[in-house]
Amino acid sequence: MSFLARVGLGRPELRAWAMYDWANSAFWTTIVTAIFPPFFYNVAAQGLPGPVAIARFSWATTLAIAIVAVLAPTLGALADVAAAKKRFLGIFMTGGVLATSAMALIGTGDWLLAAALFIAGNIGVAGSISFYDSLLPHIARPEEIDRVSTAGFAVGFLGGGLLLSLNLLWYLQPAWFGIPDQVTAVRLSFVSVAIWWALFSLPLLLRVPEPERRLEAGEVPANPVRMAFARLGGTLRELRGYKQAFTLLVAFFLYNDGIQTIIRMATIYGEELKIPQAAMIGAIVLVQFIGIPFTVLFGLLAGRIGAKTSIFAAIAVYVVISVIGYFMSTVFHFYALAVLVGMVQGGSQALSRSLFARMIPAHKSSEYFGFFSVFEKFAGILGPAVFATTVTITGSTRNAVLSVVLFFVLGAIMLARVDVEEGERVARQASLKTFV
Repeated sequence: MSFLARVGLGRPELRAWAMYDWANSAFWTTIVTAIFPPFFYNVAAQGLPGPVAIARFSWATTLAIAIVAVLAPTLGALADVAAAKKRFLGIFMTGGVLATSAMALIGTGDWLLAAALFIAGNIGVAGSISFYDSLLPHIARPEEIDRVSTAGFAVGFLGGGLLLSLNLLWYLQPAWFGIPDQVTAVRLSFVSVAIWWALFSLPLLLRVPEPERRLEAGEVPANPVRMAFARLGGTLRELRGYKQAFTLLVAFFLYNDGIQTIIRMATIYGEELKIPQAAMIGAIVLVQFIGIPFTVLFGLLAGRIGAKTSIFAAIAVYVVISVIGYFMSTVFHFYALAVLVGMVQGGSQALSRSLFARMIPAHKSSEYFGFFSVFEKFAGILGPAVFATTVTITGSTRNAVLSVVLFFVLGAIMLARVDVEEGERVARQASLKTFV
């Protein structure tokens, strides 16, 4: 077996599929994490009190998540019955690319325009990923699906890390590149993300085949919109019938809530501990590059001990991260946490995706990954709430960091209840009851 086959990239369509992770990861690293938030605070929201600027940015994030959560299952059902997964992916990707490129036009005090474009970009990237994920069970064989999923995340870490590094160089040393100032460097970064995202989406759009439509026994071809709503209602009723997939969704919601809380609260916690901003930016880049080999290793590990057991191992590391975070006081500690996060972030999420894909009917993959998107997007809402409540009650951010362990423990308990073999058997039986 070649190296590419061992890591899950052995065929052209698998490599083309994984390139979309490379494409969209630039949005997450540059726009969501590192460059756009301080630009919003310092430029777009200039003149607003600091707490007001942060609140408006937070509401923009929340609104984008809510919109995707409402749209994803319905559009997923429509994509299944109309054989339009790639078409919907392209529509959301194009909307996100246009919104991202328009961010270069944001001027001083244009907080409303900035918030609107940030919402549109988030809807574009999150909506497209739901359809991207739904292609996984159609292009990957059962024995390679874990490796293919982790390969996608690893490629994403590399792509996002490379462009983020270039964008940060533009910002920190604009004169090296003939850029007049840092604000211009930031605006060029937004344009670079849009070009990167659009360009590297082409392999998937051109090389990955659209899965054929499969109707369930008893379904009669009709208006796709009507069929989509009918199927969505049926899926809502039958979701709990896929007991193992539903239990995994609940487990994923819990432990991913812990993961997202750590990601979202890390820099704020670092600010409180007086960790220099340059060190925190360096840690963000470090996570990207540490994630590349370790995400691939998680795919190989899943081939030996199973995806479920591998996710347990990742959860255990996250518990260690929370404990170390409680005692953290130096830049070295912050970098140590970045290394640990980079080791498990991609693997835990990629294997959750592939494990879910094995336990759902393939002909409804867009619809079910729409629900997966809902659970994924709303993860990170409960955790920060518990974090804030703990700070309020105890007066200590350190206690709040330790409180995140609760989500990993509860997630592990629910994951232990997942019978993977039973889930796969039910999914196979459902697929046998379909026809084109």
